[in-house]
Amino acid sequence: MKPLSNTGLVIDEGLIFERSIKGRKGYSLPELDVPEKDITEILPKESIRDELRKFPEVSEVDVVRHYTRLSQLNFAVDMNLYPLGSCTMKYNPKINEDAARINGFARCHPFQGAEISQGALQIMYELGRYLCIITGLEDITLQPAAGAHGEFTGMKMIHKCLEKRGNPRKFIIIPDSAHGTNPASASLCGYQILQLKSDERGCVDLKALSDLMTDEVAAIMLTIPNTLGLFEESILEVVKIVHSKGGFVYMDGANLNALMGKVLPGSMGVDVLHINLHKTFSTPHGGGGPGAGPVAVNQELAPYLPVPKVKKDKDRYDLDFLIPDSIGKIHSFYGNFGVLLKAYSYIRTMGAIGLKKASETAVVNANYIQASLKERFHLTYDRFCKHESVLSDKFQKENHITTMDMVKRLIDFGFHPPVVYFPLIVPGAIMIEPTESESKQTLDDFISAWLQIADEAENQPELIKKAPHVTKHRRLDETFAARKPKLVWSPDK
Repeated sequence: MKPLSNTGLVIDEGLIFERSIKGRKGYSLPELDVPEKDITEILPKESIRDELRKFPEVSEVDVVRHYTRLSQLNFAVDMNLYPLGSCTMKYNPKINEDAARINGFARCHPFQGAEISQGALQIMYELGRYLCIITGLEDITLQPAAGAHGEFTGMKMIHKCLEKRGNPRKFIIIPDSAHGTNPASASLCGYQILQLKSDERGCVDLKALSDLMTDEVAAIMLTIPNTLGLFEESILEVVKIVHSKGGFVYMDGANLNALMGKVLPGSMGVDVLHINLHKTFSTPHGGGGPGAGPVAVNQELAPYLPVPKVKKDKDRYDLDFLIPDSIGKIHSFYGNFGVLLKAYSYIRTMGAIGLKKASETAVVNANYIQASLKERFHLTYDRFCKHESVLSDKFQKENHITTMDMVKRLIDFGFHPPVVYFPLIVPGAIMIEPTESESKQTLDDFISAWLQIADEAENQPELIKKAPHVTKHRRLDETFAARKPKLVWSPDK
């Protein structure tokens, strides 16, 4: 596969300040039809902004072209494969965006009473029921604004439940293959972290877990499938060990798109689970946000769910604030309603059969890439993966080529780089998640690019060391940028 020929489209766009010409304006307003007044006659002095020094004076065309060109420097899922492992940058059907923009929903105010919000409340109630069916759990809150917020909510419920038993306990066990937000969320709830090493197959080491699990451990936080893309094959034994000491099993559901319709976490013994709607159920992720991280729980933890809960009484929907043991409110109003709408639209469009097919396709796509690349790139855990595969640069290091070198070269082929150097238990990790949205043709192009990069690493390492070749800038000093970011533009420099 040849690199995309796009050098002619890369414009050396400077700062908007550099286009400024005194006297230019980006607007045209009609003559005033009322008497003109100085702003000091209308507003108090403390409310008036000081004149901005050297604020850019540009024409309308300059403004439009500047920001359009900047937008074209960004990569997007609508342009090509976005293989970010553990992030599921999947296709986001535009019809779900349209559903969230329906006037009755988009203009619905959270202070409206239940009597004129029945449609919105019905959407939230039904979405909650669908997610409970998908996860096999008893009850749910839709309030959390993202996955880590969901983790925090789950940990708060575990803490309060154990506190009511008489001892909130001190520790949370977290495998070394878990998502990085897990220990942070547990720490915020006052817990100390016990790290659990993976076994030779990349899963929980049962002997190590048995040694760590005591009456002072509140829970284990499992990412299933884990960040190696592997299903926790001993999950039933893990649950038995943790439950035998009165602990809870928390599941990080960020990778739920590998399990829908195939596995019910509740049936495995999971007590509490957060779901990243902005990963699995269509809505934009990351910079395209906002997100949503509903938390589903079993019957024991249900009394501690945040308030308010959406309830249904016959044909009427309402918000219930009267939950005696609730951990309280964890989000203003009831969460990111627009995101909930998109997820609801996606689930209703896909149906049970479609969701199951999405999981199956995600797994097939990931294994197709893994099988196609594992002879040329090191695979630490050589077994069937789920939604993502983790390769490494071990073979290429013989020619002094690193993961970072290779993913920068991948940009020349028109693909966004995958997640790199994570999970930390795989040195030089290359975490690839194709998602269920990509065709075989796209995957073949992606695979061909990687195979060419493997050839270049052996025969033309200097070519890779200078990549990318078709971008506006080639090799940025990322360490310097992270440690000394230039956040303020000075007109005098």
